[in-house]
Amino acid sequence: MALVPTDPRYLVPFQPKRIPHHFVDVLVIGGGIAGLRAAMACPPGVNVLIVTKDRLRESSSAYAQGGIAGVLDPADDFDNHVRDTLTAGANLCDRAVVEMVVRDAPGHIRELIDWGARFDAGVDGELQLGREGGHSHRRIAHALGDATGREIMRAMREHAQRALGAQVWPNTFTIDLLTSPADGAAECRGALVWNKAHGKTFVWAKQTVLATGGAGQLFRETTNPQVATGDGHAIAYRAGAELADMEFMQFHPTVLYIAGSSRSLITEAIRGEGAYLIDADGKRFMPEYDERAELAPRDIVSRSIVAQMERTRRPSVFLDLRHLPADKVLDRFPGIAKTCREFGIDITSDPIPVRPGAHYLLGGVRVDQRAATSLPRLWAAGEASSSGLHGANRLASNSLLEGLVYGELAGRHAAEAAASEPDTFTAIPLENPPAEPSEAPLDLADIRNSLQSLMWVRAGVWRDASGLAEAAHSIAQWRRYVLSRQLGTPDGWELQNMLQVAELMIRSATLREESRGVHLRTDFPQQDDQAWRRHVTVRRGADGAQLGTADAPLRAS
Repeated sequence: MALVPTDPRYLVPFQPKRIPHHFVDVLVIGGGIAGLRAAMACPPGVNVLIVTKDRLRESSSAYAQGGIAGVLDPADDFDNHVRDTLTAGANLCDRAVVEMVVRDAPGHIRELIDWGARFDAGVDGELQLGREGGHSHRRIAHALGDATGREIMRAMREHAQRALGAQVWPNTFTIDLLTSPADGAAECRGALVWNKAHGKTFVWAKQTVLATGGAGQLFRETTNPQVATGDGHAIAYRAGAELADMEFMQFHPTVLYIAGSSRSLITEAIRGEGAYLIDADGKRFMPEYDERAELAPRDIVSRSIVAQMERTRRPSVFLDLRHLPADKVLDRFPGIAKTCREFGIDITSDPIPVRPGAHYLLGGVRVDQRAATSLPRLWAAGEASSSGLHGANRLASNSLLEGLVYGELAGRHAAEAAASEPDTFTAIPLENPPAEPSEAPLDLADIRNSLQSLMWVRAGVWRDASGLAEAAHSIAQWRRYVLSRQLGTPDGWELQNMLQVAELMIRSATLREESRGVHLRTDFPQQDDQAWRRHVTVRRGADGAQLGTADAPLRAS
């Protein structure tokens, strides 16, 4: 595989004597559900700074439609939720992590209600619980019909602003994590950030929490917002932290497909309420692929849709709700109905054109059950991390739950560690001299579009060795001439991060020679339990070389 010989430690040149310095106890990078929950777990007296690339309200968490999973019905129990999660995860979950998160779920949901989150309830005041693919029971708490993420984030922001004194720096790009010099034991010491008002700033932190979300923007078809460019994965990799399972990108089966428009998620809950998937000829096809039909896990539904699109030679399939009561559909899914009306689609009488799109990166910065990474003083939570909860396929509506559980763990442990250290803030000697830049023009948008198309075709729902090798070669070429420029804007830094993360995904997918969960290698259709039950890890070596390994076998689940 063609690889860039060495990866740069820092993206930009800097000289500490010419850059402002800021000192905090805990630095939280990211303002989604995991980042906010981490900040909220820090007790009064701990100085916290939240840095977000966009506005505080702009994150993948806010776009979550379906809901948050938890055992809230007397007919349900923890063992059922654990079993459903393990089954969806294709025998690659960490059972101890699954048990912990599932048992913590009801308490976290009740905490959200205490903070003012308005979940949908019946006339008796009991929560209305939905069911989604892969779940054996109704256990999905939802809000405003299909706007759960937005409501949860509203309640958390308002509570955080009332109860916390955390500083928030919006519209601030995190360029890199700062680590101690190479001649000592590497530790995370904060981050180098940039915004229009102040330029580059060193933020020195006793402890740092990484909660930067996902990387769906690496693919042409995605449900993710524009900010989801894998920045957290890239900066953690450059700092030397270990990443795991980067080959596992979950593709949501149903993304609204209107040629020329932005893609909109059509929640899994719409199938949980009885919608059918039909092809361009009006045929309901899911029962031919899986006995659970539309309620099969996401990986199976996505593969089935792609296969049916190939069979019919059409660019989409359709969600059909015409057999359901119109008033029920409009009451349960007002946001989706509004979005579809903008394109002349009445969801009660017209089939909705859909196809899969990159939705959730299961891999990320590897963390333990305390949310600690392999790099001292760095913690991670949410989609930026790899906790072992999701395995090879995330069970629907477990993502907001993971953000809450691991966000709280990361914030609490980071705050405890920071409080144990004295307030002797110092700036360590770091310098990254400028390289000789190339003056040749560089079309960032063209490379970004080419990368997204390449990843969709060669590392999308279906993959094989030749396609992965082609992608690796192209990405390595793009990286070589992008890195030869001295890029000094967020657009350029985002592109460098996207190319870095794409390369890590391709390397991991090449090492994983089997097909399960969201990773389908058409050239390795057979199953090998001994080969499967391993994590694929990647990290940056001390000399800048990229290291990828198949880890030791996991504990039995």
